[in-house]
Amino acid sequence: MEIINRRARYDYFIEDTYEAGIVLKGTEIKSIRGGKANIKDSYAIIRNGEVYLINMFIDHYKEGNIFNHEETRSRKLLLHKNEIRKLDNKLKLEVYTLIPLKLYFVRGKAKIELGLCKGKKNYDKRESIKERDLKREAAKINKYK
Repeated sequence: MEIINRRARYDYFIEDTYEAGIVLKGTEIKSIRGGKANIKDSYAIIRNGEVYLINMFIDHYKEGNIFNHEETRSRKLLLHKNEIRKLDNKLKLEVYTLIPLKLYFVRGKAKIELGLCKGKKNYDKRESIKERDLKREAAKINKYK
């Protein structure tokens, strides 16, 4: 089961990607397995040498009763120290943003793919739409040959 942030590829140029683990509470993992998570409006920041995912929505687990979690709390991400240092330098020196691209499972553990991104301007978005349309037309032509 994967949750993909399709809007990120449209709004940003993705320079590099990183895989990170997520520190979750008990009922959060059950909600994610049920597909009740949203990473569309979220982003990551580096605070005190640690990476946090801000504004990720994970819905309440129905059977969670009093042990349920807060829906949009900031969640700590697990990366190697040298990766965090490299990301911190890029974020401080240049105009980059850490955006979650995909939420998935590896051997039963939730992982998130972070993208080191630069924002696109409107004219860049129009170009990407043109490229996508040209690829679609080329695929149609090749299909009928």
